[in-house]
Amino acid sequence: MGQTAHHYLIFETAGGFCGIAWNEVGITRFQLPARHAEAAERFLLRRASGAERGSPPPAVAAAVAAVKRYFAGEETDFTGFTLDLGDQDAFFQQIYAAARRVGWGRTTTYGTLAKELGAGPEAARDVGEAMAKNPVALIIPCHRVLAAGGKVGGFSAPGGSPAKIRMLELEGVHVAPPPPAQRSFGF
Repeated sequence: MGQTAHHYLIFETAGGFCGIAWNEVGITRFQLPARHAEAAERFLLRRASGAERGSPPPAVAAAVAAVKRYFAGEETDFTGFTLDLGDQDAFFQQIYAAARRVGWGRTTTYGTLAKELGAGPEAARDVGEAMAKNPVALIIPCHRVLAAGGKVGGFSAPGGSPAKIRMLELEGVHVAPPPPAQRSFGF
């Protein structure tokens, strides 16, 4: 992100309180729902330090409205929103662009995204790393990127994998949690 002024807004959705930060170029950070506004603000400002509260410009206000629709369960497309992700590694930029093409109610895997970008299976870890560092989760839909075999995989946002599962369920995607490592004998 350039040396431009950053602003942010905390707002309520059906899923909880979210936060969004922006500069003159575009959206720079997004905070997935927290139960309390204070928690959302604290989480957001950890990654957008120095940002000041502000009134969102029309493009950011449209993103806020889209987030509210999303958490109300309405099909929502975030691909039209301008982002400023700063000085990202070129491969991460490609990964984020590919992830943004995974639409509502669809999923892909880390390996499939790597293959789509012309990289070998070893790049699946790079895809996973990019998803873990995603500064605008939901707008870049990292929750739609699963581990091999359609397993949920990790989710570094607050709430972890259960939050990822809830978001997918909002979109009509049902992913079963992994079976327990140890099973009882059943008698």
